[in-house]
Amino acid sequence: LKETSFSIGLQVLFPFLLAGFGTVAAGMVLDIVQHWDVFKYVTEVFILVPALLGLKGNLEMTLASRLSTAANIGQMDTPKELWRMITGNMALIQVQATVVGFLASIAAVVFGWIPDGHFSIDHAVLLCASSVATAFIASLVLGMIMIGVIIGSRKMGINPDNVATPIAASLGDLITLALLSGISWGLYKELESKAYVNPLVCAFFIALLPIWIIIAKKNAATREVLYSGWEPVIIAMAISSVGGLILDRTVSDPNFAGMAVFTPVINGVGGNLVAVQASRISTYLHMSGMPGESSETAPRKCPSPCSTFFSSDVNSRSARVLFLLVVPGHLVFLYTISSMQGGHTTLTLIFIVFYMTAALLQVLILLYIADWMVHWMWSRDLDPDNFSIPYLTALGDLIGTGLLALSFHILWLIGDRDSDVGD
Repeated sequence: LKETSFSIGLQVLFPFLLAGFGTVAAGMVLDIVQHWDVFKYVTEVFILVPALLGLKGNLEMTLASRLSTAANIGQMDTPKELWRMITGNMALIQVQATVVGFLASIAAVVFGWIPDGHFSIDHAVLLCASSVATAFIASLVLGMIMIGVIIGSRKMGINPDNVATPIAASLGDLITLALLSGISWGLYKELESKAYVNPLVCAFFIALLPIWIIIAKKNAATREVLYSGWEPVIIAMAISSVGGLILDRTVSDPNFAGMAVFTPVINGVGGNLVAVQASRISTYLHMSGMPGESSETAPRKCPSPCSTFFSSDVNSRSARVLFLLVVPGHLVFLYTISSMQGGHTTLTLIFIVFYMTAALLQVLILLYIADWMVHWMWSRDLDPDNFSIPYLTALGDLIGTGLLALSFHILWLIGDRDSDVGD
């Protein structure tokens, strides 16, 4: 609580850059795989991209925030407490990942079917198998990494709130997108000769659900979230799927293929920054009492933009620091993409201006919403660690994808068009 702006920036900077380069790598992957047959002939896979990448906000970053708060308030100090938190939370995110992966595939099928009026049962099962398998494996890997990061941060004297969520963001995008691409490509190939493989994959991961549910129910720390934590996760998945629909309709047009490489970057950076802020505010409130309790630190029901960004309290200072990271961070990431010859878009000055405007507007909106949402949830007796980050990262996906698509369309209309499409 006594952190200065400099110390906040110093602790956030390295994880922020790490997260950014992770999203750049994810963007490079998406830029390549968008030309694979499975993405060309089953375009609904694009709708899965924001929904599944959003799982890092729905599950892993929420897990990181929850465990960071537990570590900061002394609930993971003994081996017994540590093991209890690990087993319960890992089982919980496996349940959530499987269910959300299944629902995301249904949303992708529906959103893909409504505009075109075409439905393929083979493609629907392919989407289900790809989504569930990707969500399960990614959450298992990332959950284990998050636990290691939080334990290591505490031993090194670093605030896990500043480190854990950005690392979840950096690895989450890359690992999830790589898994989705590889699994969907492999299952698409199996459609030709072994159509039964796709439904078997679905059945296998869904059959594991009862095991994870039993483990999560036995743990008091996760039992409540198992029962009451579905609303934000499912609504966030639906919001991200709308962003996926925008991505699908935009990238499917050859004139806007260059948008693919930038989508994970702008969404990842925005979600990363707002997750750090939400996690910090939540920890700050937990140190003053329990959700629903009134105190001097909580809650502000409707903060003004001035109090969010220009007051003297620690959360306002962190909001300013995080907002100031947007432009230099994105410039580094854009230069990295350009130097690696990624994408199909020439980085002209006018493109950079439009891109930066979209990125700044996205983060500005998200930081303000975070300040309002975390305090509002606290006043409603809801733990922000469990409820706020899914909404915020999903809104980041929707706002980022929407503003980026709008920027590409405006650039096309004013004549700043891709000069190297297909290179």
